[in-house]
Amino acid sequence: MPAIPTKGNLIKSKNLLKFCKMGFDILDKKRNVLICEIMSMISKSKEIQSKIELTFSEAYSALRQANLDLGINTVEQISFAIPVENSVNVKFHSVMGVEIPIVSIETSMLSPHYGFLNTTSSLDEACLKFYKVKILGKELAQIENSIFRLSDNIKKTQKRANSLKNILIPKYENEVLAIQNAIEEKEREEFSRLKVIKKND
Repeated sequence: MPAIPTKGNLIKSKNLLKFCKMGFDILDKKRNVLICEIMSMISKSKEIQSKIELTFSEAYSALRQANLDLGINTVEQISFAIPVENSVNVKFHSVMGVEIPIVSIETSMLSPHYGFLNTTSSLDEACLKFYKVKILGKELAQIENSIFRLSDNIKKTQKRANSLKNILIPKYENEVLAIQNAIEEKEREEFSRLKVIKKND
């Protein structure tokens, strides 16, 4: 239903139009910031994935050597002494209203859970490499979760921006124009009527 062409409604429609344009500008800036953030994270994610692949390869190579040096059963028995990881903590910080995870692992001086008497340096190397994989895995999980959250928010932001740009802004622009034209037409009619009255007087 079109708004009644009054000056009050004209002011209201102009304010709504201004509000929609401001909203679109804010959403557009937010989208651009999030896109920049996600692009830097994608680049970092690829870098970490490459490091993980290399470190995994080195770790399994060291583990194979340890199996050869000590025997698979011995290495398996040693692995039972390694405690389950339970020091992972997740906190969140906000980037343009998007909650981004910060994953941390309590790190202490890395010490083996086995004696040195009946083991070899290949086992030490395997432990160090798998520890490095754990740290890199933590970083990758944090980044990939952040990318997912940012990507989801970019889609929502784009949807809202499109709604403003393609629906609400044109609606209020047309409404303002229609009310202005109607008021001007009414004023012309009133002016003509007053001229006729004055002429008759």
